Amino acid sequence: MGIENEKIRSFTDLHAWKEGHKLVLMIYDATKLFPKEEVFGLTNQVRRAGVSFTSNIAEGFSHGSYKDKL
Repeated sequence: MGIENEKIRSFTDLHAWKEGHKLVLMIYDATKLFPKEEVFGLTNQVRRAGVSFTSNIAEGFSHGSYKDKL
């Protein structure tokens, strides 16, 4: 069965979301190495930016129509 035959039932089935989630995990690992004084500054900002990407995909997927999903 090829990729074109796969049904997308959830946002977690989307390749963009899967890759974005991998990126978020890498961001969290990388930011663990940031200085402790940056926890509420740069660390928080970088983490929120990564999570925002996957959250926007999930939110967009929840829209009802085909045009909304596009």
